[in-house]
Amino acid sequence: MGTRKMVSRSAKWATLAAMSGGLLLVGGKALLAEPAEAPAAAVPGGSAPPAYSPPVRFANEDTNLYWGDTHLHTSYSADAFGFGNHTVSPDEAYRLARGEEVAGTSGLHVKLRRPLDFLVVADHAEYIGVFPRLAKGGSTEGPWEQGKRWSDLLKAGDVKTAMNEFFGILRAGGSSSPEPAALVKSIWQDVVNTADRFNDPGHFTALIGYEWSSTPGGDNLHRNVIFRDGADKTLQVVPFSAMDSTDPEKLWAYLKAYETKTGGQVLAIPHNGNLSNGRMFMPQTFTGQPFTASYARERARWEPVYEVTQTKGTSETHPTLSPSDEFAGFELWDTTNVQGAVRKTPAMLQYEYARKALKDGLLHEQKLGANPFKFGMIGSTDSHIGVTTTAEDNFFGKLPNSEPSARRYALPVAETKITQWNWQIGASGMAAVWAKENTRASIFDAIRRREVYATTGSRIQLRVFGGWNFAKSDVQRPDYVHIGYEKGVPMGGDLTRNRGARAPIFMIAAAKDPDDANLDRAQMIKGWVDAKGVTHEKIYDVAVSGGRRVDPKTGKLSAVGSTVNLADASYTNSIGAPELATVWADPDFDPKQRAFYYVRVLEIPKPRWTAYDAAFFKVKMPANIPMVVQDRAFSSPIWYTP
Repeated sequence: MGTRKMVSRSAKWATLAAMSGGLLLVGGKALLAEPAEAPAAAVPGGSAPPAYSPPVRFANEDTNLYWGDTHLHTSYSADAFGFGNHTVSPDEAYRLARGEEVAGTSGLHVKLRRPLDFLVVADHAEYIGVFPRLAKGGSTEGPWEQGKRWSDLLKAGDVKTAMNEFFGILRAGGSSSPEPAALVKSIWQDVVNTADRFNDPGHFTALIGYEWSSTPGGDNLHRNVIFRDGADKTLQVVPFSAMDSTDPEKLWAYLKAYETKTGGQVLAIPHNGNLSNGRMFMPQTFTGQPFTASYARERARWEPVYEVTQTKGTSETHPTLSPSDEFAGFELWDTTNVQGAVRKTPAMLQYEYARKALKDGLLHEQKLGANPFKFGMIGSTDSHIGVTTTAEDNFFGKLPNSEPSARRYALPVAETKITQWNWQIGASGMAAVWAKENTRASIFDAIRRREVYATTGSRIQLRVFGGWNFAKSDVQRPDYVHIGYEKGVPMGGDLTRNRGARAPIFMIAAAKDPDDANLDRAQMIKGWVDAKGVTHEKIYDVAVSGGRRVDPKTGKLSAVGSTVNLADASYTNSIGAPELATVWADPDFDPKQRAFYYVRVLEIPKPRWTAYDAAFFKVKMPANIPMVVQDRAFSSPIWYTP
């Protein structure tokens, strides 16, 4: 993928869109929807890639939009292997992401309509790569009782028992028969070297990473660990897993030790919190202690962004937490924890969603002087088939049994006490990064400074700047990005009080994915804490399509309408707008109150993947299955501190 600059708000911006994750299948084979740019470097085994020379100097405005996935699983993840992914390894995952054709777990061939810019293969650290090795009769690098048992079970075809034991170990947080150290080192070397082979600076970035899978009692506290570095540094350590500890603070200590030992850099991205049963953003530490300023600083330091959307639901907010938000009920998974073991209670919801956590973070900061929940927002897939696609119109699935078939919607996600069904799986999500260049260092640095945003699948383009003296006309200028950096801060940044200004002003520019739906509206979502220590939120429709106006009595905007035809799973872009832009000042600003602001951009309604399945496979879907979706983007916040 070549470098693409995004520096103008004109209609031409859409032609520079980052590429959508769709695919076309014909006769069981994949075809390109349009020509894809071939990777500049050879795949592993070929000649060495050409030398990459970055520009001598970058101005602030020379950030480009890159699209990727920071949460992809392959056969090296024990659960993915147990679900049936025995063939799609990290090698195939990178090849697919770069634009090559690979076979999925069912044998159906797949090729991205447009390749990704970057990828993190984030296989679970717990027994990473072990099951494929055992299945092939590979060495365990020494005697290992649990490994011999699993090897025997796999030879007998009893994958189910092996997986039940694996999940039991996760819930318990450890095993009496841990892996031999030599085995962990051997497989980690394979993981790291594979990422290095596919990393092609300037064209495709393969970030080294893994998932730390803390699952106490079946509650999801997972984090994806991402390194800035290559093999020279990352091979000096092995992954810290939930077998070592299920406490996030112990993970942060490992991250700190890595940086001290190697001189490298590393961060962690908390998993979508909706399956944590109230533990992701609880107001005390893992061990039940009150937050301290030190804890708050450490959490913000090591976890600069949060995964707000993925295949197992979107965790921006919930209708019970944001009852006045008509768009709060999007792709919710709100009945159980990640292992389907414990039913969720209403009281748990308040500690699972991003907007509530951002508000709570203001309270913690007011008390402690540091904000533990000061995070940007990204999306990713959490696909367990090594295939990172997010298109509603050609949904390839996220689990082996959700790959294309006439009855996939009716299958359970997994055999658990509380069933989640494949029809509940979302096509989400994507990580959008404003970075200097397509390299490990630049992508990592953009994530760390929170100049990133999330989408639920389509490639909506979004810029947000906050400042004190933007003019209404600034967003119409061809150099508006330069103005944004010169006069303010981008998404993920901080505003401090400007005594000569009345209120913060935000410059917002959004454009549709050229291969997807038009835009309905752009909304500013504000959260703040008042003088009594009570948090509030308010949603402002700041840029809308179709000449609509907010009703002054209700404060609501009329619906954009719908062109969806479920009979043939079609829609038209005859409503909505290809782009939205505005300069907006907070009309309710109080300079004494801590606040945050983030932008949510909504597309017009379009058919959900279930509607496309119904039309293609001639299936009559049950009435409870959603058939229409409004994909969206969430910017990282900008914070105001008095």
